[in-house]
Amino acid sequence: MAAPRPLEGSTALVTGGGSGIGLAVAKKLAADGSNVLICGRTESRLTDAAKQLEAVAAAGAEIRYVVADVTVEDDVAGAVDAACAITGGLDAVVAVAGGNTAMGPLTQIDVAKWRETMDLNVTGTLLAIKYGARPMARAGRGSIVGVSSIAASNTHRWFGPYGVSKAGVDHLCQLAADELGASGVRVNCVRPGLIRTDLVEAIFTTPEVLEDYRRCTPLGRPGEPEEVADLIRFLVGPESRWLTGQVINIDGGHCLRRGPDFSPLLGPLFGADGLRGLVAEKG
Repeated sequence: MAAPRPLEGSTALVTGGGSGIGLAVAKKLAADGSNVLICGRTESRLTDAAKQLEAVAAAGAEIRYVVADVTVEDDVAGAVDAACAITGGLDAVVAVAGGNTAMGPLTQIDVAKWRETMDLNVTGTLLAIKYGARPMARAGRGSIVGVSSIAASNTHRWFGPYGVSKAGVDHLCQLAADELGASGVRVNCVRPGLIRTDLVEAIFTTPEVLEDYRRCTPLGRPGEPEEVADLIRFLVGPESRWLTGQVINIDGGHCLRRGPDFSPLLGPLFGADGLRGLVAEKG
């Protein structure tokens, strides 16, 4: 008989599981025996992701998906219910869904876009914790992992609300760990550096910015989604059973240096004066 998989019989919910880091995490969990439900806003992307998951899942592991917007409370509650329906409980939640809709100098930031990004990253993670922790607390066990960013710890000029919101994710996960420890629920957070995903395609197609990232990274290269997934898999599994409240950098050492220089990418849009905060006076 084959040895049991480390996560066999468990159930995990992965938000933003249709692509990038979320899909890599879902693959890792499914391959180790977990039943996995992924959610996201685009059904076509989710159906394609589900096929990929089925191809790597351990025997007996169920793969499901739900269309959900993590900023909509009913959507997140429904996704948690759908995940719990697989086995009657929930063992892991990985809150990957996030992004940035506003880049540029703070003196010119679009406030509506700022709020949109804050809602996506902070409120989206909050709702995953709010509803995901409920069945875990009742069972007296479970692991939640939030996904932050190197931009939370090292200032990234002209990144707008992204780093600010990810710093909020860091604190939110630590707060949740403190509150939920009494119920046996662990909460940790990871801070990826530059990872090769569609979300940061503009960086990979701007050689000057990509080279500056290399100079800022002791290991001298971008990371891959699978490398982040390996860390999250550890945080979800029994190997980390006495680990909670941690914010862990996975960035090739980037946190030891400075944030990247985005002026080659944003300078043509805002100009040198705009990047240093100057705005033309009205009238």
